[in-house]
Amino acid sequence: MKPYSESCDQNRDPILNILQELFANKKHILEIGSGTGQHAVYFAKHMPHLIWQCSDQTTYHDGINEWLKEAKLDNTVSPIALNVSTDDWPSTSSTSTHSNNTDAIFSANTVHIMSWDNVKDFINNAGKLLTKNGLLVLYGPFNYNNQYTSQSNKQFDSWLKQRDSKSGIRDFEDINKLAKQANFILQNDYPMPTNNRILCWKKY
Repeated sequence: MKPYSESCDQNRDPILNILQELFANKKHILEIGSGTGQHAVYFAKHMPHLIWQCSDQTTYHDGINEWLKEAKLDNTVSPIALNVSTDDWPSTSSTSTHSNNTDAIFSANTVHIMSWDNVKDFINNAGKLLTKNGLLVLYGPFNYNNQYTSQSNKQFDSWLKQRDSKSGIRDFEDINKLAKQANFILQNDYPMPTNNRILCWKKY
């Protein structure tokens, strides 16, 4: 039975509207933390000019492959194993067909469930993988100036930290600092439904 996330269906169209603009001239997308695989098949279907490379820890691969198999899209490929801190990224991995061609990285709802060390490794490795003009695009909730943007985000952050003390909604300023250190410059900060954002950086 395929895994299913209701939130993926709820947020996919607002995200797609932004990604279609950002990825209009891109070719190979690496998705970090593909989860169920729902976003991958939906976005790949609506952006057929892209090759969409899923990645996640191996425990999620069976579910991702179920979605990919059912969709039968020509522009998706089998997921690669990728723990952002401990696994080889595609630039050095022999398992990725498109290892040297990634020109954008997309990740939804991941940095608040990673530890801060994982987040640092994620941004740093993204900077190493992408070449000039490559895009790093993150979707999810973020704080600004150490302040929650909504009461619901505050409650969500409390739930996250009860579940795992190393997780939590990240401050935009902290993420942006990491991005600058990895040679990214912020391009856009898009407000999204339900108190989420899409942040986009370009490699320089």
